[in-house]
Amino acid sequence: MAADFSRVRTLIVDDNTYMLTILRTILHGFGIKQIYESRDPAEAFDMVRSESIDIIITDYQMDILDGLDFVRLVRTADDSPNPLVPIIMLSAYSERSKVMAARDAGVTEFCCKPITAKEMFSKIAAVINEPRPFIRNRHYFGPDRRRNDPDKSAYKGPERRKSRQKAAAKDEGGENEGTKPAQTGS
Repeated sequence: MAADFSRVRTLIVDDNTYMLTILRTILHGFGIKQIYESRDPAEAFDMVRSESIDIIITDYQMDILDGLDFVRLVRTADDSPNPLVPIIMLSAYSERSKVMAARDAGVTEFCCKPITAKEMFSKIAAVINEPRPFIRNRHYFGPDRRRNDPDKSAYKGPERRKSRQKAAAKDEGGENEGTKPAQTGS
């Protein structure tokens, strides 16, 4: 069954006109009819405030205000009307530090350039069909950074976090954690 994206209002933020054209063509191919475009993240934030946007697709690296700053603005600005809007970030730089910085800024999905229609469809379908809960604490606001893996969600073993492993070991009388028990010889 084909997905119906005809009512999805999408904002593309990219300072490269050629990339805007490519993305617009791909989105039209998916049946998305309401596409807003901006080459300037500050102008894009004004659009977010004045239009009802369902999905934002933004580039990582732009002049003056980059994609990370734009994402943080959408997520945490006092006048942001929808800090929960799904945000897909595009980047030609796929090194781990860039992906983690995007994740930590509150990006919902990350897509490496050059993009393909298949990959973009997958990301859009994921943010619509499998929305992640949002987390707010002193240092972060955005989608839960942990991906739910059905095989791991039923995990019944010892605590995976080191701090909790140590606490559990002390509670069970293992205060000399890290030392081997004495071996008895026969």
